Amino acid sequence: MLKNKNIAFIGAGSMAEAMISGIISSKMVPAAQIIACNKSNIERRAFLEEKYGIQTSSLEQLNYSEIDLFILAMKPKDAAESLLNLKDKVQPHQIVSSVLAGISTSFMEEHLSQNQPVIRIMPNTSSMVEESATALTAGKHTKMDDVLEVKELLESMGEVFIIEENKMDIFTGIAGSGPAYFYYLMEHMEKAGKEEGLESKVARKIIAQTLLGAAKMIMENEEGPSELRENVTSPNGTTAAGLAALMDNGGGNAIAQAVNSASKRSKEISDELKKVLVTS
Repeated sequence: MLKNKNIAFIGAGSMAEAMISGIISSKMVPAAQIIACNKSNIERRAFLEEKYGIQTSSLEQLNYSEIDLFILAMKPKDAAESLLNLKDKVQPHQIVSSVLAGISTSFMEEHLSQNQPVIRIMPNTSSMVEESATALTAGKHTKMDDVLEVKELLESMGEVFIIEENKMDIFTGIAGSGPAYFYYLMEHMEKAGKEEGLESKVARKIIAQTLLGAAKMIMENEEGPSELRENVTSPNGTTAAGLAALMDNGGGNAIAQAVNSASKRSKEISDELKKVLVTS
């Protein structure tokens, strides 16, 4: 469905790069049909063009009429300005999507022309290795064919979940920000291994393989994480000792607070942007 269509990333940062890498690796869309744009960072555009073989452009030079799907990937604070810039340039058949935390479909619709199809997306940086957990929710003027087309594109980067928009903030807290929580955990496990004499690179591979194995166990078994945890925890054993230390030091509460804080911040960003809409 997307083989002959052009995709423009408005914003050329790490999230845009992760998605571009995943799309190209999957061969879902030819590199020549992907364009990364920013205002003025020529060096960044040159880097992406050389590494991935895509097209790049400044926002001023972009041929907006040739784009089928716009993906907003700039900083959330610049979303209103970017949407207003698009307003007089996009056509009703073009899809405008956003990967920005807190940017609702109604916010996009209110900044664009009437009846513009919009889609809100929340991927994570694992898009780069085609293992993202990505959420998708559509605006009120978006056709199902458009949703399925964008879903097909996102599936080239991992698994896609079509969810209600009021669940987007908690999804952001779990999956959008989730990789960082795991990296933080791995950081501290690597440090512990190094302190006991393991080389950092060796410890890192051990930890990564352990995390990969645990994830596969969850994906391939009907038991939930509680049951799987209990299955590997022998009374008075090493795992029990480690879990006791986690619990005594508030490990479970810390994880829950991380998810809730990220979700709360997503809601706050949305509220802050609503004020921009009122005053713009």
